[in-house]
Amino acid sequence: MLEKKRFSCSMDATIKVICGKYKGIILWNLINKTLRFNELQKLIPQATPKMLTQQLRDLEHDGLINRVVYPVVPPKTEYSLSGFGKSVIPVLNMMYQWGDNYVKKLKEKHDENCD
Repeated sequence: MLEKKRFSCSMDATIKVICGKYKGIILWNLINKTLRFNELQKLIPQATPKMLTQQLRDLEHDGLINRVVYPVVPPKTEYSLSGFGKSVIPVLNMMYQWGDNYVKKLKEKHDENCD
């Protein structure tokens, strides 16, 4: 459910929508597959269940993920990228590449200091 929100600029919108506490990691893990809550929890162990639930709700509210609840016992809920959510994949790929380069640069700097 997309709503009109107030953002100071396009960059502000991007940051607020995909850069929550675990939003980027959630989206990254949903790129190639649909996952259940417990699977996401295992992939992001540092996220408390409450925080993970909140981040998933925010992403669903912003239209980036789909949430499907199956009427079974025990409850089964699956999360996947929405059509609109798939539009963020190139951004996530660039963020991953940047982070990878940054980590390599830090390692090089650390290695230089250890010589």
